[in-house]
Amino acid sequence: MSLVVVTGASRGLGLYCARELIKSGHRVLVVAKDPDRLAAVAADIGADFRAVDLEDQAATRLVFAEILATYGAPEILILAHGVMSAKMSKTLRTTDAEWRRVMAINLDSTFTIINILGAAMADARHGRIIAFSACLGRMSGPGNAGGLVPYRISKAGVNALVRNLAYETGHGSRGLLVDALCPNHTRTDMGGPDAPLSIAEGADTALWLAQREFNSAEDKTGYLWEERAIIDW
Repeated sequence: MSLVVVTGASRGLGLYCARELIKSGHRVLVVAKDPDRLAAVAADIGADFRAVDLEDQAATRLVFAEILATYGAPEILILAHGVMSAKMSKTLRTTDAEWRRVMAINLDSTFTIINILGAAMADARHGRIIAFSACLGRMSGPGNAGGLVPYRISKAGVNALVRNLAYETGHGSRGLLVDALCPNHTRTDMGGPDAPLSIAEGADTALWLAQREFNSAEDKTGYLWEERAIIDW
């Protein structure tokens, strides 16, 4: 039974991905901040769990090093955690504290987790890393500038991290697939109840990337995806 690690898995898109992958026969370890909520979720869906505040980079490194030592390299790593920045967080109005909070959770922890688990997956020459990004982090296309600056730039950083790691690992030729995705505006706690997409619709591309057939001579990895299609960075 292959191991899947899902962050941000106590609710929303992460929880949906974890539940569906368990239904598909995978062993899943869920990670989130609130230990009580996470324990309840893990018991409900039949997952292992580790709680950690991903804003704390040192704690994140310790917990994921322990995960690697206990479970070995996962087959699938889904990075579904993230926070939105304050509504009025424009470049000239964002505080240091708000900038650091959003960057730490959205980007720094993504680097730290990939740095630990991704390295082991690359050494094993087998695995898939899927990072939830955002269309607001794109450098092209509609709506790519204006407000929510820490969030936009943290997601642009996630895109750059994914793109560089895919290049460094041979774009799938060495067995490791690395991709980012835009789930679009989804009815999660962050997206709100009036968002146009259901959680199932928002998670569809991530689940497809986690389980798709892949031929390194024909198929693509190392890109930003939306609705199972590659979009411009």
